[in-house]
Amino acid sequence: MAEAKYGAPSGAFQPHDEVHGLRASAGPVLDLVIPVFNEVAGLEASVRAVCAYLEDTLPFTWRVTIADNASTDGTHAVAGRLAAELPQVRVVRLEAKGRGRALSTVWSTSDAQVLAYCDVDLSTNLSALLPLVAPLVSGHSHVAIGTRLARSSRVVRGPKREFISRSYNLLLRTSLAARFSDAQCGFKAIRADVARELLPLVQDTGWFFDTELLVLAERAGLRIHEVPVDWVDDPDSRVDIVATAMADLKGVIRVGRELMSGALPLREIGQHLPLVGDSQTRIVQGVVVPPDAPPQTALLHQLVRFAVVGIASTLAFALLFLLLRGPMGAQAANFSALLLTAIANTAANRRVTFGFRGSTNAARHQGQGLLVFFFGWALTSGSLALLTATAPTAPHSVELAVLVIANLAATVLRFVLLRRWVFRPRPAATPTGARATLEPTGARAETHLTEGALRLLLPPAP
Repeated sequence: MAEAKYGAPSGAFQPHDEVHGLRASAGPVLDLVIPVFNEVAGLEASVRAVCAYLEDTLPFTWRVTIADNASTDGTHAVAGRLAAELPQVRVVRLEAKGRGRALSTVWSTSDAQVLAYCDVDLSTNLSALLPLVAPLVSGHSHVAIGTRLARSSRVVRGPKREFISRSYNLLLRTSLAARFSDAQCGFKAIRADVARELLPLVQDTGWFFDTELLVLAERAGLRIHEVPVDWVDDPDSRVDIVATAMADLKGVIRVGRELMSGALPLREIGQHLPLVGDSQTRIVQGVVVPPDAPPQTALLHQLVRFAVVGIASTLAFALLFLLLRGPMGAQAANFSALLLTAIANTAANRRVTFGFRGSTNAARHQGQGLLVFFFGWALTSGSLALLTATAPTAPHSVELAVLVIANLAATVLRFVLLRRWVFRPRPAATPTGARATLEPTGARAETHLTEGALRLLLPPAP
């Protein structure tokens, strides 16, 4: 392995080697990884082009890492020669294939403060690199991605790949409630502190690595910055589209199952990864809330999760009612079944639908959930009383059908009350000297450069 030597770039810019919120390290600010597999033909030209661009453009220290992904041609020899000649290039050799494995290995051991990667074919124009990493250096965002699907992106590729790309990202939006626009563009960056938290949770070592990392980051409430890119398809790409698509589908199912289980500590990760302005209060739905309030999840995402919890609760209610109907009578069985399922339903919605973890405010949530339960009980009991008054000899199956319908109506009412009352952000007094800002937590970040980033981009005053 060739060791990197760090040097400040030349030109009018003066280097600023501190990333907002991170301690300055002995390594460079940026480590740009280029994963390669059997790229002996084009590797040298691409690496020299990248280094020349970084030397002329970046106002901070940088390094290029060639991640040799178990190449079997002369790629490693070319990479070693480049590392020996160019002081800001190093090589990492891996004995197993997989783009995700290469990125995870290099990023996990890098001493840089911002980690990025680009494809060796340079399909993405490098002019988007500084806008990609600037929000991470400034502390405004946690992750940054290039997108080929923005209106201002300029993309040259065939209709087949265009259809596949848009279909895949649509699948992510419908199945995993993803809000980022382009999961597979080979042009991404992440803060080192974020990578240290998320990489141990990412299981995929292939092409799905990018998607899994982005989904976990978004579910943790981290801010994902998007940059429209200019992109030209590589006609010599050796990616097996069918095999990659099947692996991606398996990955979507696996990640969806893990998210539904609630086993991943994503909320805890989001809570201790600060950004610029995180010490300020926010305004959500017209209410001033503290910075540690849980993120507001998209309505559609909440509805899907609430529906899953609601279906399970309805089935549990029906089973309990049938079991208790004989020994207790209809009204008592209805009340008992509703009470037991309401307690479990509130706990499940608190964790799964609205993203609350831990015991903070759990008792208050359960208390308000019980009040919501009494509304539902009044609705179902009234329906049962009306059935008894109009059809006293109705069979148990009719009773059950009426109660299930009434319970579904009560479920709609329950969602509205849970979202707008029980789990609504609580008002908090604005601290003295603090400034309330309108900040959509977890939303896709627009291009925004703080004063720190402007200092990076502008030459010092004479």
